[in-house]
Amino acid sequence: MNGILVVNKPEGLSSAQTVARVKHLLQAARAGHAGTLDPFARGVLICCINQATRLARFLLHDAKAYEAVMTLGRETDTQDLTGRVVGEGDWTAVTNEQLTRCLRRFEGTLSQAPPVYSALKHEGVPLYALARRGVPVQKPARAVRIDWIRLREVALPRVRFEVRCSAGTYVRTLCADIGRALGCGAHMSELTRTESGGFRIEQALSLEALASMAREGRADAGLIPMARALNGRPEVVADLPLLEKIRHGRRLSWEELSFDRGAPSAESFIKVVDARGELAAVLRAAPAERSLDYCCVFSAPGGS
Repeated sequence: MNGILVVNKPEGLSSAQTVARVKHLLQAARAGHAGTLDPFARGVLICCINQATRLARFLLHDAKAYEAVMTLGRETDTQDLTGRVVGEGDWTAVTNEQLTRCLRRFEGTLSQAPPVYSALKHEGVPLYALARRGVPVQKPARAVRIDWIRLREVALPRVRFEVRCSAGTYVRTLCADIGRALGCGAHMSELTRTESGGFRIEQALSLEALASMAREGRADAGLIPMARALNGRPEVVADLPLLEKIRHGRRLSWEELSFDRGAPSAESFIKVVDARGELAAVLRAAPAERSLDYCCVFSAPGGS
């Protein structure tokens, strides 16, 4: 039982608690996730089962999409509804036109300072743990990418919007930054992840649905095979001699690869599948140097 499960994480559970429930329902030996959601947030959580836990690092770097609600006029120390109020401002003069113009200013590549209440670590300790002890640590700002922001609904002081962004973007920090740009402050009061790793919320299973499937003896029916978990990556279909070479970790030449979906033009990860379409390996390719490195190799059949 190797693959990923797209779960609709409910509000009130941590990502770790959600994965623990999935692991129990599937009776899996190993389980992990590809991208944390805060306990108050809901939406797409990619759960990696057994050998697919080795794919989490590839899925972590994919773009994500969210639907969020920010509440104007109030800043909190956590930048969301769980925090302590640290500032207030007048939102009553904000217009829809101002909101639209302001949101557009945040599209593209920008510098974002990670929140001091986050799971990032300082000397091995999560930032949120340090902040709760009264010793907040501010990590340096880093570049993130906002592909687009769409205004969905305005019922001041609440503003609902959709955003597609790069991995590593903090939507609550985006809300706080938008609030400052508007001059009234803001915090995030709702968050739903609608897409991650190319999988959308419409594909996600609720924990209740998964539990029902488990009672019927088909808990694994929703598992997505490992090769499909890496959709969109360049793909090589390997014959038996090439599979044998890969599974023994021997050096590969660029000429040995026969791309099924177009050779990469920039450094990227390549998935190698067998004749049945099952994932055999993931390689890192640097076309400029025509070099190939092993990231992970799965033994036959299907990665055991």
